[in-house]
Amino acid sequence: MNRRHFFAAGAASAVAGATVARGALAALPEIATQDGTGTAVPPPPASGRPFRPVVTLNGWSLPWRMNAGVKEFHLVAEPVLREFAPGFTAHLWGYNGQSPGPTIEVVEGDRVRIFVTNRLPEHTSVHWHGQRLPNGMDGVSGLNQPAIPTGKTFVYEFTAHRPGTFMYHPHADEMVQMAMGLMGLWITHPRAAHPHIAAADRDYAFLLNAFAVDPGTRTPRINEMTDFNIWAWNSRVFPGIDPFVARRGDRVRLRVGNLTMTNHPIHIHGHEFEVTGTDGGPVPKGARWPEVTADVAVGQMRQIEFIADEPGDWAVHCHKSHHTMGPMGHEVPNMIGVPQSDLAEKIRKIVPDYMAMGSTGMGEMGAMAMPLPDNTLPMMTGQGPFGPLEMGGMFSVLKVREGLAPNDWRVPGDYVQPPGTRAWEWTGEPAALPAAQRASEARPPSSGLSALGAEGAAQVRKPGAGHHGH
Repeated sequence: MNRRHFFAAGAASAVAGATVARGALAALPEIATQDGTGTAVPPPPASGRPFRPVVTLNGWSLPWRMNAGVKEFHLVAEPVLREFAPGFTAHLWGYNGQSPGPTIEVVEGDRVRIFVTNRLPEHTSVHWHGQRLPNGMDGVSGLNQPAIPTGKTFVYEFTAHRPGTFMYHPHADEMVQMAMGLMGLWITHPRAAHPHIAAADRDYAFLLNAFAVDPGTRTPRINEMTDFNIWAWNSRVFPGIDPFVARRGDRVRLRVGNLTMTNHPIHIHGHEFEVTGTDGGPVPKGARWPEVTADVAVGQMRQIEFIADEPGDWAVHCHKSHHTMGPMGHEVPNMIGVPQSDLAEKIRKIVPDYMAMGSTGMGEMGAMAMPLPDNTLPMMTGQGPFGPLEMGGMFSVLKVREGLAPNDWRVPGDYVQPPGTRAWEWTGEPAALPAAQRASEARPPSSGLSALGAEGAAQVRKPGAGHHGH
């Protein structure tokens, strides 16, 4: 994490004071930036009220400074280059070097001041999605405030009134700016013990993203409503998404926010969970029920909790199958049953980005290294200990292990399954067919007339039959 001052002394400080329009705030907080793609586990807070930080999947939390009892942050909206997975990058818009931007973490009751500097080529604003705050701080440009012009810094200031998981995103030219990746997470921790909020041993957070990036290009198509081809968590796609790590017996919390244009049923293997919170607040214990899949609709946040009591490597993914696919799935013809051999290679000489699915299904794509256009990913990819995973997009793994230290977030290797606990090939006698199925296959094929009876068959043979007397 690199830190640098945005404004130097002298004339630059005078400009900053004029932009913010309050002389006491002329000295802006320094800007923290991050351009890596790994999951950065934040340290415990060095100032302000204590809390246990969340771990942002393939992301980080924004540092702050305390100024006369106010927690001050500095967000910078700017163009960024984001790697979705090795070999595939895109030009996005984000905050402080990344898209999504850094997670902002505060404590219930904190007075918060956020400096927002605009380095985008157009005006912007920030809406604090789900927060209770003064109307003039809600961030809808034209309604609550003037838009933030390019090169200017505005200040938002309010008290974090209620605990929960929230989001921040622009409310200016929203179609373009959110399609370019301008968004982030906000976590408000409870100030004291809360009857509906349990302490979590592993607390993860991430945003759901959807982009339209044509193979061979690097900039999303912004005027898109349905034909998205990049389905991501925190602007990463499998196999570039980090796993969730937990010790056996840990209470695990996943905070999932959705700012895409469709819903996402998030499914966890091997465990049951409860939805313990939404962006409206914590769910009372009597209103919860067990699930293995939670649908996160557009503009919603869902807080999922479970006890990680089953060791293993467990899949976590969106249950819309095309959301666990790579970016080339929208115009691939169905070639099941069609012998192809070198057909795809011949067509690619005429249509360079052509790709056909396999003649027996799409599993061939996960097993073969098929040539691709520049700057894109296969539709199905990833290797596991037993072969191709045939996944992509919104897919990760929950790794539950015995004996991890409480604050050990390192990713363990593949799970070693105990003997006798993995599916195995049957090598004995072939399974016998049921008696009814054997009898059915032994009968000669029917002519199609016997079921009609003699009278019906006669009518079928007479072209005019059935038209008289009816």
